[in-house]
Amino acid sequence: MRQLQHSQKPTIKHWLEAHPRFTMHFTPTYSSWINQVERFFAYVTADLLQRCDHRSVQALEADVRNWAKAWNETPKPFIWTKSAEQILESLKRLLQRTPDAGH
Repeated sequence: MRQLQHSQKPTIKHWLEAHPRFTMHFTPTYSSWINQVERFFAYVTADLLQRCDHRSVQALEADVRNWAKAWNETPKPFIWTKSAEQILESLKRLLQRTPDAGH
């Protein structure tokens, strides 16, 4: 696990020392579970937040809590719709279209 170089980040070090219940975790950008978490938040955004008008933080929080409660009553797993081979082929095509992107 990569350590945060606190000497380069004094503001972060100070904040973490003042809030010991928070811990920094470093994960690869493209971790598969991170993608699922991001997908879940994208779903919440599309299903709830894009079509709502919240006049206060309390109203937003209440809506999100109600949405989560309803979601948990009938949970559905996220299902990958493409195989690893299809994803890699798509990535290969993207990289061929962007030759000067530094990859």
